[in-house]
Amino acid sequence: MPWSTPFDDPITLSGGRRLRTLQEAADYIMQLPQDEQREVRWQIAVENLINAAEIGGGWLMFARIGMMRALNGTGRRQ
Repeated sequence: MPWSTPFDDPITLSGGRRLRTLQEAADYIMQLPQDEQREVRWQIAVENLINAAEIGGGWLMFARIGMMRALNGTGRRQ
């Protein structure tokens, strides 16, 4: 599944910005400080994004859930 694959429902960030695709979600994570990217919650989100891009199927849903959980974790940045 290409990185341009859209989520079934975009992920809305505070301020109204939306992450619509796997690529936009990956880019969001890559813009976080390195220390934050290494946090378990973001590593899980990355793993699910990669699985969605490489395997497809139900992984798209898991990628969205992983992003939502990471965003709602302690000390979230948006």
